Amino acid sequence: MEMSLDNLSSAQKDELMSQVKQQIALANAQELLTKMTEKCFKKCVGKPGTELDGSEQKCIAMCMDRFMDSWNLVSRTYTQRIQREQYKG
Repeated sequence: MEMSLDNLSSAQKDELMSQVKQQIALANAQELLTKMTEKCFKKCVGKPGTELDGSEQKCIAMCMDRFMDSWNLVSRTYTQRIQREQYKG
């Protein structure tokens, strides 16, 4: 059975869009966490062992803070740009 978006009510379309947006947000969060973990681990952990020493812990905390600050800045800038483009159109 083939389903067309034309057959959905406005409320159903809104619900579908909400679900898609939630899935995209979750995928973005997972990608952010994966990239941050990989980059900070590679930068801060010289020899993996059973636990992190103090300097490794501090390095990872600072790396994650910088990564999140950068990601937030890029996200805000991107959102503002998209909004400006929408208002122009």
